[in-house]
Amino acid sequence: MLEQAITSSSLAGFDSFHAALIRVQPLAVLYANRLQLTRMRFIDSHSHLADTAFDADREAVIERAIEAGASLVICIGASLEDAARARELAAQYPLLRFTAGLHPQDAARFDASTQLPALEALLDAGAVAVGECGLDFHYDDAPRAKQHESFEAQLSLAAERSLPVVVHTRDAEAETAMMIDRAARDGVVGVLHCYTGSLALAERALGYGWYVSFSGIITFKNWTNTDLLRAIPDDRLLVESDAPYLAPVPRRGKRNEPAWVAHTIERLAVVRGVAPQSLADRTAENAARLFDVSPTVART
Repeated sequence: MLEQAITSSSLAGFDSFHAALIRVQPLAVLYANRLQLTRMRFIDSHSHLADTAFDADREAVIERAIEAGASLVICIGASLEDAARARELAAQYPLLRFTAGLHPQDAARFDASTQLPALEALLDAGAVAVGECGLDFHYDDAPRAKQHESFEAQLSLAAERSLPVVVHTRDAEAETAMMIDRAARDGVVGVLHCYTGSLALAERALGYGWYVSFSGIITFKNWTNTDLLRAIPDDRLLVESDAPYLAPVPRRGKRNEPAWVAHTIERLAVVRGVAPQSLADRTAENAARLFDVSPTVART
């Protein structure tokens, strides 16, 4: 799989010995003694690698992420089942860390008496954050009262464990702002993931020390809010794939994967007027600080 993924251009600058070595290295060696294939190094702060969309070729996807420069990928558990699988994957692949949470679109079936103990067990098993949780009033797949109940319960778990939260918000800005206020009172910080909301909500969260993460959406032709991309402070900015969703241009329409975060970084760097690697380094530092993690793949 590695040989198929490596192109002649990706080997530019390496001598024949190192080129051959890259082709024969097993995945485990890539983790322990990585040879840099590109100039980009980054952390994907939000990826659903536990999704069944990756069942057929997950290891190849992880290999490509390493080759593209990923030093860590946060594997999101947006349900009890996904979180359990994300935990297994994080134990198997040093590149991954996992989160555990309950997505707002599934809140109709939220049952505190059964789901919270299971969620607590996953959090206590090494999750780096609570989530993906939040509020989604766009589709209203779940009653809003149940979404609030689920979100509040997860904020409480985050406060009890001093963990950050990974927040999904769509068409629920006023309510999300109130929940951020509540989280702040309990000392909880988090990230507004795959952010497409207003500058006002972003500033509300930023005022409490939160982070804002951008996905491949910002590469789409219909994304016009470049002011928002410039407004987030350097020390509160994250990038993500949200794979398998929202593949960036020029991969739009395909199943997304962490390796393609590089396209999002490049677009964000152009808008902010900085070098892509500088932005990648800064967002990696921010992700490591938020999730209290250290990249396991050596940076060269």
